[in-house]
Amino acid sequence: MIERLIGFDTTSYKSNIQFIDFAAAVLKNLGASVRFTYDDTRHKANLFATIGRDDRPGIVLSGHSDVVPVAGQDWTSDPFTMRRQDDRLYGRGTADMKSFIAICLTLAPDFAARQLEFPIHFAFSYDEEIGCIGARRLIEDLSSLAIRPKLCIVGEPTEMKVIIGHKGKKNVRCQVHGKECHSALNHRGVNAVEIAAEMVTFLRHMQRRIREQGPFDHGYDPPYTTVHSGVIQGGTALNIVPARCGFEFEFRNLPDHDVDGLMAEFRAFALSLVPEMLAVDDGAGIMMDEYNTTAGLNTAEDDEAAVLARQLSGNNSTSKVSFTTEAGLFHDAGIPTVVCGPGSIAQAHRPDEFITLDQVAQGEAFVRRLLDRMTVR
Repeated sequence: MIERLIGFDTTSYKSNIQFIDFAAAVLKNLGASVRFTYDDTRHKANLFATIGRDDRPGIVLSGHSDVVPVAGQDWTSDPFTMRRQDDRLYGRGTADMKSFIAICLTLAPDFAARQLEFPIHFAFSYDEEIGCIGARRLIEDLSSLAIRPKLCIVGEPTEMKVIIGHKGKKNVRCQVHGKECHSALNHRGVNAVEIAAEMVTFLRHMQRRIREQGPFDHGYDPPYTTVHSGVIQGGTALNIVPARCGFEFEFRNLPDHDVDGLMAEFRAFALSLVPEMLAVDDGAGIMMDEYNTTAGLNTAEDDEAAVLARQLSGNNSTSKVSFTTEAGLFHDAGIPTVVCGPGSIAQAHRPDEFITLDQVAQGEAFVRRLLDRMTVR
């Protein structure tokens, strides 16, 4: 099944419809009920499928169908043809995270053959890699169900460690509009690059303050909210005062850290720069666009989802991670959620991505134990 799923090129800028149709067909043939939600183009879809009775809250096994691009990466073999070598399976998505979905589909017939105490749900989304976009529509659709799921396990690669916390994320795109003129007469212009540089410097100082003063949660590495400026573009020639400069930055916040408060602080600083700009040109200004904000995950250790996942994994410890997943969205919607799945995040997004056979076996054992727990005795 892993080989079959790797064969679908579901790079995030492409359609995932064939992948979703395949998964839906597997589950429908077992008698599952299925629901689809689509993006605006209808070229991408989420699948939410249910096996078992629908009069009780069930458990969600969740994964994303999309993968990151392979362009520019030096692969030893075709990334969309799974290759086995020694104890490893190579291919784009083996670790992140088609192996987990393959385990779900492989064991789905066993769920269908049992009398389940409560239903099992399979939630497969689109566009996780570019901002957890599909899961937002899938979760919104779940609000229309008469009975909501009792808990969710997101099978991102954690080497089967139970993750109860991850940071949130907010992306921000800024555009500074200045006034162009000859650099010899720069007093007649508004230098958009310099204004943007002041804003980026403010963010750097904000990061330094947070790093020194917190708040802190030492379950994370690093144990504080991070602020990162990653892209900047501006200017046309050295002897021209630049009229435009754009940059992008992100917050990766501790779940309990008020990222909106940080954003308000940044906005206030940016607005303080505008009067001086307008004094030169009334068309000058600063525009900001917040996009792909994803909630952090903060599940209590004694929550039902965390307790169950520890029992299924055989690992009594829990961890927190600094990357972001769809789990925060399920948690924010009131569905207790943890992250636990086969594979290592260290292998994700890299050329010659792989998962070990031992990790696949551990993932399969985890889902089989869940099946046994759900079976009426």
